[in-house]
Amino acid sequence: MKNILTLLALAVATAGVGAAQAKIGVVNVQRAIAGTAEIKKAIVDITTKYKPRQEEIAKLQADLQAIQQQIQSGKLSQSAEQQLRSEGQFKERQLQRKDQDFRDDFDRERQDIINSAAQRMQQIVQKLADERGLDIVVDSANTLFFKPGLELTDVAIADFDKAYPVK
Repeated sequence: MKNILTLLALAVATAGVGAAQAKIGVVNVQRAIAGTAEIKKAIVDITTKYKPRQEEIAKLQADLQAIQQQIQSGKLSQSAEQQLRSEGQFKERQLQRKDQDFRDDFDRERQDIINSAAQRMQQIVQKLADERGLDIVVDSANTLFFKPGLELTDVAIADFDKAYPVK
């Protein structure tokens, strides 16, 4: 479907230009966003920010594994085993809640960062198209073939980093 839309966009751009040949550029949008210094720094920052929560989840997982091993050892009295099972159930619920909260928070923050960078990358690509007199810029992810000379991803990354330097 995306390829059909790309072809339609190319046809419309070519038809609008008339007898003149349409000027086309290609950007790998996903790589362009991921390649910016801002996103690279954001990955480090978000990983550092959420590391204590990841460690807390890992500790709960280790605690649960230790409880399982104690129960499976067969060396516990019936009351001690029942108490450990109860503790294990509590820790399992706690782990599930903490893990879900972690994933929700991490994904929400990551998506906010990506959305912000994507909006600014679109502005950079539009400016790049204007500067180079391009009629259309397509995402290489939706393109079956293009000549390497049409590739503008590295230029878009450099322009983004210049326009939005990392603090």
